[in-house]
Amino acid sequence: MSVLAERVCRTIERHRLLPAGARVLAAVSGGADSTALVWLLRDGAARLGIQLAGLAHVNHMLRGASSDADEQFCREMAERLALPFETCREDVRAAARGWGTSVEDAGRRVRYEFLAGAMSRVGASHVAVGHTRDDQAETLLLNLLRGAGTTGLGGMPACRGTIVRPLLDCRHEELVEWLRAAGVPFREDESNLDRRYLRNRVRHDVLPALARAVPSAGAALARAAEITRADGEYLESLAADALVRVCREAGTGRSILDAEALAAMPEALARRVAHLAMRRRAGGRFVGFEQAERLVALARGQMKGPMKLPGQRAALAERGQLWLDSLPGRGVREGELPSSSGTFFRAPLSIPGEALLDDGRAVSSELRPGGFTAMGLDAPDLDARTALLDADLLADLAVRFRRPGDRFRPLGLRGHKSLQDFFVDRKVPRRERERTPIVVDRDDRIAWVAGHAVSEDFRVSERTRAVVILKLRGERV
Repeated sequence: MSVLAERVCRTIERHRLLPAGARVLAAVSGGADSTALVWLLRDGAARLGIQLAGLAHVNHMLRGASSDADEQFCREMAERLALPFETCREDVRAAARGWGTSVEDAGRRVRYEFLAGAMSRVGASHVAVGHTRDDQAETLLLNLLRGAGTTGLGGMPACRGTIVRPLLDCRHEELVEWLRAAGVPFREDESNLDRRYLRNRVRHDVLPALARAVPSAGAALARAAEITRADGEYLESLAADALVRVCREAGTGRSILDAEALAAMPEALARRVAHLAMRRRAGGRFVGFEQAERLVALARGQMKGPMKLPGQRAALAERGQLWLDSLPGRGVREGELPSSSGTFFRAPLSIPGEALLDDGRAVSSELRPGGFTAMGLDAPDLDARTALLDADLLADLAVRFRRPGDRFRPLGLRGHKSLQDFFVDRKVPRRERERTPIVVDRDDRIAWVAGHAVSEDFRVSERTRAVVILKLRGERV
């Protein structure tokens, strides 16, 4: 195994990006980064215990014959490796006009929608994308120029749900050198040289200037992004806990916040709480720093209401209440979210330990060394209120209730399924759906739908060295 492949394996292991047994769909453009991603994953597959499930490519139809040649190159690479090939053609420029957004944003939306379907078709558990340390540095600088907070300055996470970035510790230039030394061809995208795009100006002008002044600038920016992301995630967890205390739902159309409590919070926390509350009513619209500041200012009496915010209207009401009302045609649909404060409930679950729910129940965890056969569990221990998970695949567990967009891979299922569809198929009553405890890991991936199903991503297998036993205890009060 090459030194570079060894480093990629260490990145995957350090961030726990791909559990043993993972089937990985590689997103490829034909460029050096994504081409190197494919071959490096192939080289490290045996060590990691993973399998390349296929290659996926989106033809954005932006560069005519060059775009078609990229698609053909990726197809031939898949054939050379005897891997399934998934592709789609989408006029991204037309899509951007129709959606009223930039070509870059439209392309990103098209790619990730396509990749979700491609995963299911090839039976993949994860999608690997070829973002590098250079991409991370560019993203941080771009977000800094846009005035982003810690979330934006945290750059791209190594893992977001099923999307993983194994090359974040690699520089683009060393990937190019590695490919050339190995005799592996790749495509050059001429649009990457077009300085009409801000990212290209940052890539070709700003970052080289920084590197001339400080040779380690790229590495320092990437490291700063990782540190900032960790800080931001901690503050977000504090904000989620605070939101439970200061916000309640009055049906599906209104959130009621304690204005005095929100106003008294430290600025960094208040903005995040306001942001989380507004996202609940935004109906998918973007909620930014400026809107969060305005809501906090309203709570503190520094601005007058009512005020219009993304997908909602905010106003101070009697008894120190701050109302957020979904505007007609915006916000959540009936039944999309629970009406109780459980929407925002999130309790950490240590191993071993116990997470107390807000209705009298608890989820407990216990660690037992050895594989499944060494645990000595009796049949009565293995009821629907008990789950067995692979300890090596778990980190920073928490318990919450369902949220919009929740998806997971029920045990034995090749593809992913929305939690809503899972509940409907199981004929779970609506009221029970809203209060079913969901155990998630640090990346908010569902590990156990308590009383119903374990996720295939965390299952006990012959490779398991230690097992976490989860139990749902008590009855609702």
